[in-house]
Amino acid sequence: MHDIPQLLISTVLLGGIYALIAVGLTLIFGIMRVVNFAHGEFLMLGMYLAFWAFTLIAMDPYLVLLPAIPLFFLAGLATYALVMRGVIHASHNVQIFTTVGLSLALQNVALVLWTGDFRFIRPWYYSTVVRLGDTAFNVSQIAAFAVAMAFTAALFAFMRWSYTGRVMRATAQDREAASLMGIDADRVYAFTWAIGIVCVGIAGVLLAPLYPVYPTAGLQFVLLAYVVVVLGGLGDMVGALLGSLIVAAVEVVGSYVFGTAWKEVLYFLLFIAILLIRPAGLFGQRGAESLGV
Repeated sequence: MHDIPQLLISTVLLGGIYALIAVGLTLIFGIMRVVNFAHGEFLMLGMYLAFWAFTLIAMDPYLVLLPAIPLFFLAGLATYALVMRGVIHASHNVQIFTTVGLSLALQNVALVLWTGDFRFIRPWYYSTVVRLGDTAFNVSQIAAFAVAMAFTAALFAFMRWSYTGRVMRATAQDREAASLMGIDADRVYAFTWAIGIVCVGIAGVLLAPLYPVYPTAGLQFVLLAYVVVVLGGLGDMVGALLGSLIVAAVEVVGSYVFGTAWKEVLYFLLFIAILLIRPAGLFGQRGAESLGV
């Protein structure tokens, strides 16, 4: 019983980081109706950005967030213009092959530039532990959770109360009607894609002090994000947040009970079960067009 507080807090800390990854993915799907299979590679680039900034100029990973936001926003705009704009109205098969191709291209560019070696970031606070009663946590975990939650909350507020957020939601609900009202759908899609890339890029920077950095590092996290998004309901941002906590709980408790080797098996069993029992997700609604904000 004395391990329960540790498990609960570990679930919340992990779920907060997963939420930032999943919210970017579900935002892109909710508005653009595109499943971004290159999502994990932008996370990997965020991890490398943090690693090289720390290695070359001794820049703290959390300070890297400041230049990371505009850099990933520009990267998102560039990849939309060069890759996604031409397939945004194509069939889902074409979109899938395009994003998978982008994923493989980014992985192999990283492999050529930086080799397949595992690299690590060890800032001064890496081994600093915070104790609260019977629980103990690394400072990096707490900092990553706090920043991830701040960005997630800011995105929710932006989508709900800003004019641009309302325009994005209108486009998601009915693109043709939005176009008739003078909304430029292409600009909305470009902005949406860029915001989604910023979310996952920031998540990569936050994860760099916690996990090894290598060219396929994003794969494990993006697979997990797909589980979260399907669990919460495709296109539902609140569902993605709740789904992140559920997946984190399955991972933490499963690792504690069965061992870390079983964690991926457990949440993929959950993924299959949800698809069989409730394909629209626990919090989704079949055919729903709303973003849940």
